[in-house]
Amino acid sequence: MNSIFDAIFGSSGKTTMVAPEDTLPGRQSPVLQNPRPHTVLGTSITGPWPEGTRVLYLAMGCFWGAEEIFWQVPGVVSTAVGYMGGTTPNPTYEEACTARTGHTETALVAYDPTKVSEEELLKIFWERHDPTQGFRQGNDVGTQYRSAVYWTTPEQERAVRETAERYGAVLEAKGYDPITTEMRPAAEAGPFYYAEDYHQQYLDKNPNGYRCHATTGVPFPSAA
Repeated sequence: MNSIFDAIFGSSGKTTMVAPEDTLPGRQSPVLQNPRPHTVLGTSITGPWPEGTRVLYLAMGCFWGAEEIFWQVPGVVSTAVGYMGGTTPNPTYEEACTARTGHTETALVAYDPTKVSEEELLKIFWERHDPTQGFRQGNDVGTQYRSAVYWTTPEQERAVRETAERYGAVLEAKGYDPITTEMRPAAEAGPFYYAEDYHQQYLDKNPNGYRCHATTGVPFPSAA
């Protein structure tokens, strides 16, 4: 998902996290002014959602492909794409692509925990990208493509840490480098800034659009 900024600046310098004092200034107003209903699920992408709905934020490279994966999961109430984990307020896509906002492309996953568990969502997360690649996924290079998971509940945190440990052990046994996934509370990672309208459910609007799934091919281990 390369932008005009990639053509101009290349990937040089994009694999080092920008210092907060050097991030772009951003803006006060959201770039998504009038959120539309989810084009696949028909639900609000910003909420409110039914009581009991939980939200987990997952970054696994290009957010177009990540969102598409999760809106197909039974029990998922809604999904959206945006920018998280950085400093620049309300960044645009072009700004995020410079690696000077500190954000990573992120999918919001709102789900009903009575229908799909955190473990099931995280199994998909770990298997459907390569969490060992650092500031890239496949040919997509830059800090905005880093693997990350930001939790909003204690149950999610426990599931994140447990599944990361289990999957990391399997990857190590297969000769992979350690997991580089950024794992922290959503409150610490900062706001989730919704991306522009054309990015929301992009692959439903553009079925032949770009997908990047630089997976390891290593299945998540079954429960003992």
